[in-house]
Amino acid sequence: MSTKVAIIASNGGMFDAYKVFNIATASAATDAEVAIFFTFEGLNLIHKEMHRQLPLPAGAEHFAEGFKQANVPAIPELLAMAMEMGVKIIACQMTMDVMNLKKEDFVDGIEVGGAVTFLDFAKDANVSLTF
Repeated sequence: MSTKVAIIASNGGMFDAYKVFNIATASAATDAEVAIFFTFEGLNLIHKEMHRQLPLPAGAEHFAEGFKQANVPAIPELLAMAMEMGVKIIACQMTMDVMNLKKEDFVDGIEVGGAVTFLDFAKDANVSLTF
């Protein structure tokens, strides 16, 4: 039985991005089938501009240096790695409509779909996570 990992990304800060992409790439590295559904502020994690400048929580600025010293890849690199590993990236159509965003506002290679698109993947997932 193959493993399926379904992740919902609804928050848009740097810590959120590291959690989402760390779990997604680790899962993909174990040959799991992985899909991430980006909704609301989570869309920042795949937005062409925003994913390059995600905010750290107030008082956590020291983590930026820690990430650098530990050679942790930047969010754009982690996103690219996830996509290269076959992680399915789904942007929420409803949220895009509410926020007046278009597919062109996001990194290349994403899928746009509604909740049903994600649920079709997640219905038999072994692991379901929300960040």
